[in-house]
Amino acid sequence: MSTVGFVGLGNMGGPMAANLAAAGHEVKVFDLVPALIAGVEGGTAQASALDAATDVDVFISMLPAGKHVAGLYLEEGVLARLPKGALAIDCSTIDPETAQRVAAAAADKGIAMLDAPVSGGTAGAQNGTLTFIVGGEADALERGRPLFEVMGANVFHAGANGAGQIAKICNNMLLAVQMAGTAEALSLGVDNGLDPKVLSEIMKQSSGGNWALNVYNPFPGVMDGVPASRGYQGGFLVDLMTKDLALAMTTAEQSRSSVPMGSLTKNLYRVHEQTHSAGRLDFSSIQWLYRPELVGGEGS
Repeated sequence: MSTVGFVGLGNMGGPMAANLAAAGHEVKVFDLVPALIAGVEGGTAQASALDAATDVDVFISMLPAGKHVAGLYLEEGVLARLPKGALAIDCSTIDPETAQRVAAAAADKGIAMLDAPVSGGTAGAQNGTLTFIVGGEADALERGRPLFEVMGANVFHAGANGAGQIAKICNNMLLAVQMAGTAEALSLGVDNGLDPKVLSEIMKQSSGGNWALNVYNPFPGVMDGVPASRGYQGGFLVDLMTKDLALAMTTAEQSRSSVPMGSLTKNLYRVHEQTHSAGRLDFSSIQWLYRPELVGGEGS
């Protein structure tokens, strides 16, 4: 078993750290919010990120944005504290350039580093069924694989450092497009007298079927256990989706790629965020943009 440092214990990181502890690893946990540290069953609380990086085999981070990742590893001194030969795994979704810059600094200190953003949502984090999209050296991935397999069900090697972030950005741009399109189609059906639950079942079994319809329906009352049926609380925040869409736009600009649907969806989410103060709601709340009469109503 490994000694693991884990920093960033929010909706995703907390369950991931708890799953590692439940599997028998010694997990040293830290977050800026003390209640989140206490919430990791089986974790050993640490007073700082540097303490969590002391005398560990593997160090894992799950943070909101690239500036936080660079700050943790480069400015707060985690790379300097980690033992030579340790493995660092950043599971945040950030810009590829920052992932590459931090990995290069880690290599200079004799530390292997992977960017390993995740897909699968909070349920995947809790159930240990996440998908890890990994950038970095293949041998470093194999070192981390036993931990990935505790926290997730799928591990993909996307390529060199930064490649995991690029693949995750592409995935989340598509996810946002699908969610906005699903909400739009459901609204069209309701406008014309259809029951959203019946329409959802029809589309799930037809060519319009997609992840949002199958497991994360955005219309309140259609599907049990999803954010739409609990006032869009929990899940993947609109603030995080707009961040990821901004990363997609920056990446597209750098590669001179055409992303008209991604650009439109980014603007739809920004309008939704500003109109409904929706930043802390789940991203499926984009349904409100098409049906404002639902705001504060069923499921809220």
